Amino acid sequence: MVSASTQAARSFSSRPEPAQTDTLMQIGTRSIFDSDHDAFREMARGFFEENVKPFHAQWEKDQMVSREVWTQAGEMGLLCPTMPEEYGGVGCDIKYSAIGWEEQSYSNCTGPGFSLHSEIVAPYILHYGTEEQKQHYLPQLISGECIGSIAMTEPGAGSDLQGMKTYATKDGDDWILNGSKIYITNGYMCDVSIVCAQTNPEAKGAHGISLFLVDSGLEGYSKGKPLNKLGMKAQDTCELFFEDVRLPGSALLGEENKGFMYLMKELPQERLLIADMAVASAEAMFEWTRDFVADRKAFGRTILDLQTVQHKMAEMKTEICVGRTFADKCIELHAEGRLDTAMASMAKYNLTDLQNKIAYEAVQLHGGAGFMWEYDVCRAYADARVQSIYGGTNEIMKELIARTVKK
Repeated sequence: MVSASTQAARSFSSRPEPAQTDTLMQIGTRSIFDSDHDAFREMARGFFEENVKPFHAQWEKDQMVSREVWTQAGEMGLLCPTMPEEYGGVGCDIKYSAIGWEEQSYSNCTGPGFSLHSEIVAPYILHYGTEEQKQHYLPQLISGECIGSIAMTEPGAGSDLQGMKTYATKDGDDWILNGSKIYITNGYMCDVSIVCAQTNPEAKGAHGISLFLVDSGLEGYSKGKPLNKLGMKAQDTCELFFEDVRLPGSALLGEENKGFMYLMKELPQERLLIADMAVASAEAMFEWTRDFVADRKAFGRTILDLQTVQHKMAEMKTEICVGRTFADKCIELHAEGRLDTAMASMAKYNLTDLQNKIAYEAVQLHGGAGFMWEYDVCRAYADARVQSIYGGTNEIMKELIARTVKK
């Protein structure tokens, strides 16, 4: 029996097999992928079905995944696929990363924070790190031996990165780090965190922010317990605290006071991955709902025989297909180095809003079953809510888009 997640992937993402004629993507197959991508997708799909899904319920109780699944993902080449061969990677294009994001969404297993580790943390080190930093961290991130996080958000700042209070002051060749961060994905399990801190309090706005590579276990560095969240319960998220943490000068990532500029350059990729995972989740929710309404009986016939349900499913299908087309265009633009901040912001806000809309409708069409945690659609509904919040709230996305309107 074909699982719902596999069916969703086939319907929306994989090139259909010759005998397959009824796909949701009536507009055609996804032209951004080739046969090598398809083979990678099959491998990724198998990984999530065999190494993640059977254990996810327990990880939700633990509020974090196992260390083992990280190293397993590293062995399979699912971590940091775009990293260069000289550091132990395979140098794939961003489309391979997108396949990993999508297959994780189709599996409905949000626990492993692979995408943040691979497409946010590792690229910062690759783009702005010294050769020594790259040689030290990248091979371990690729193998899964080292888990990475990025610490931007603070209790009193939220999306306002310019308002952060965490600071680092020079002490000879070293830096002394003080402050705290909150809602940090991979925070509890991470071995290294890219920490954003004020290094020039006299500078206006964002001109005094620097980035630091902070290893776990340093004196004065502590972590709060995993936070009890509405959704994404298996993904460890916690607070980080820094009390007079002494960092060597070599911990500075990139140039001093250039951190905000680096953040602005890297955020489009973060927003793209959130957007693509959003539409992939919407695709999966559609499939689960179609299966449910086609099987559930009411008033002497299946729910899908009701015209109101047919029309609702038609609306959902149309909106998802339009969203998938836009997401694929953004992936293609990013692979060519042409995805700008405004376009990434459009994708993030529009497709996460779509994900939440589809989640609402899918739960409604499941009726009481949709409110039960044992159903995929219930967990996906809870997981979807944060998508329009992290990576910059959707209100911030509209502000960024508006700047291009005013020009």
